[in-house]
Amino acid sequence: MAKIANKQVICDILVEAGKKDKDIVALCSDSRGSASFTGFANELPEQFVETGIAEQNLVSISAGLAKCGKKPYAASPACFLSTRSYEQCKVDVAYSNTNVKLVGISGGVSYGALGMSHHSAQDIAAMSAVPNMRVYIPSDHFQTECLMKELIKDEKPAYIRVGRNAVDDVYEEGNVPFEMDKATVICEGCDVAIIACGEMVKPAKDAAELLKAEGISAGVVDMYCVKPLDTEAIVKAASGAKAVVTVEEHAPFGGLGSMVSQVVGSECPKKVINIALPDAPVITGTSKEVFDHYKMTAEGIAEKAKEALK
Repeated sequence: MAKIANKQVICDILVEAGKKDKDIVALCSDSRGSASFTGFANELPEQFVETGIAEQNLVSISAGLAKCGKKPYAASPACFLSTRSYEQCKVDVAYSNTNVKLVGISGGVSYGALGMSHHSAQDIAAMSAVPNMRVYIPSDHFQTECLMKELIKDEKPAYIRVGRNAVDDVYEEGNVPFEMDKATVICEGCDVAIIACGEMVKPAKDAAELLKAEGISAGVVDMYCVKPLDTEAIVKAASGAKAVVTVEEHAPFGGLGSMVSQVVGSECPKKVINIALPDAPVITGTSKEVFDHYKMTAEGIAEKAKEALK
């Protein structure tokens, strides 16, 4: 099956849901193309709002619509949505507990060649720190579909971060284990537990295969639900392993690695190694070039896992 971008799945799900529920509204900040929301705008123009390059207005308008009974999905580049409109996300959406789903598109280093201004390497930490805000980072289009179908059913705020490009499948059609707010255990291992989110899940899964070939048993946990964090899954994976490795397309502070370290440190102390982007402006280049440079690949993860076991 051809690779599909997670953002396209979000649009497809919303189009179908929007045809049945006229309260579903999609909003963009001059980003319908980048967000793959053009299809929604064309098919359901009366349920689409274009705010222009005004991310703060995008979020506040979405909150107002929610208070009027609408079900808004606001899409904007993650680098701007999680910073420029942070106060609106915190106050108008989370503090006011409005039914707004914030879709951070082109997350992480998806805009790699555009540099630090367009990288969103702090959004996991920022959004997770806000009370009432849930944070989800699906790993492939199958999981994205499952997540969106669940989010459409509830009326709570959420931030969903997806990348720009099509991603490799982590799961198989017809075999997508998914439970809302529960991490997915891809495989179990007794030597090292690898906990990853988003686009880092596939290389983590591949790393486990490389380690298996060397006689090292690696478990892999897909922590798509960064908040609420599935602490039970973390404790179980860590308790059954000698060391833990976390992998995320994010800065080294305040993200998945920090959260996992807190849980492991308090519940089942052992070595935790965090693989993340550096605490420095990231090099420019495609996502693949960035990941290769910082060894955020299957081979790089496998090497770090072996280091953790020393």
